[in-house]
Amino acid sequence: QVHLAESGGGLVQAGGSLRLSCAASGRTFSSSAVGWFRQALGKEREFVAGIRWSGDNTNYADSVKGRFIISGDSAKNTVYLQMNSLEPEDTAVYYCAGRRTWSLLVPTTINGYDLWGQGTQVTVSS
Repeated sequence: QVHLAESGGGLVQAGGSLRLSCAASGRTFSSSAVGWFRQALGKEREFVAGIRWSGDNTNYADSVKGRFIISGDSAKNTVYLQMNSLEPEDTAVYYCAGRRTWSLLVPTTINGYDLWGQGTQVTVSS
């Protein structure tokens, strides 16, 4: 069985940075895309960023463009989310998700992924 595990969350002041990691463990996990989503208290889960392994395509939500960078290390089966210039509005539980079937584009919806991690809390203080 394959598991995705997020790490790197924590408490940071506004303007600071964090780097989240999403690592696959268990059986060999072959994904076509990995995405990061977040869910703030009382709000719906929303797409943050995603990456396709083939072609190294990336996609970002408008709210994080220019501040967050998604990258992947296929040898380690790990995807990173570098978050810079953090704002209190970025406070949420961050989830990574994997898609095992081929996709032309980076999926941006929850239904575009079929494997999810447990999430990691990111809190940005003002």
